[in-house]
Amino acid sequence: MADIRNIVILTGAGVSAESGIDTFRGGGGQNGMGLWEKHRVEDVATPEAFARDPDLVLRFYDMRRAAIASKRPNPAHEALARLDAEWPKKQGRGLLLVTQNIDDLHERAGSARVLHMHGTTDAWCTACDARGAWLAPMMERPACPECGASALRPDVVWFGEMPYEMERIYAALSEADLFVSIGTSGAVYPAAGFVRDARELGARTLELNLARSEGSAWFDETRLGPASELVPAWVDEMLR
Repeated sequence: MADIRNIVILTGAGVSAESGIDTFRGGGGQNGMGLWEKHRVEDVATPEAFARDPDLVLRFYDMRRAAIASKRPNPAHEALARLDAEWPKKQGRGLLLVTQNIDDLHERAGSARVLHMHGTTDAWCTACDARGAWLAPMMERPACPECGASALRPDVVWFGEMPYEMERIYAALSEADLFVSIGTSGAVYPAAGFVRDARELGARTLELNLARSEGSAWFDETRLGPASELVPAWVDEMLR
């Protein structure tokens, strides 16, 4: 891999599903049932839903925050953390891990170069715009630690909102020699379009997924199987 210096990795729900975190699409998580089958996206993941029924939305994310806290990183998270630690050690190499997941399993595994394009379960105060780590329930309408207003919501990018740090992502894609998509459906934009952007800019493209995604045709190579098996094997190849 001597000709590969800059890597951009995109991870999706398929990575965290193997840690037992339900996905927002059918078949994810330990119970085999996607969250969308329990809650309509329109009811829990849009600004309109929050305005219409904030109690339902806050309860949903309070439960999700508690569920995430009980899970542990799996071998895919751990392998990516190893790549994160080892790859940039040689001069001129770069790596950015972009995740669509709102959980913190990449960080708990040890990854330092993580960008959460869809946010996290942390708190965002809509009164003063402060953001910060949050573990307590929001259903009780706690005061913002910065301004005191009871205006906290999950710092999650809902449908209809702009994902975070898109300029930074596109800048990394423009410098990438390799783009790798792991555990994603290829159905949610703008992330689903990253493979096309990377390929048009000259990067190699690799998909590691349980099944072929909607964007598989854009990848130079697709490897199918569980992320907990595919990712450690790929990382071994890169660090060999």
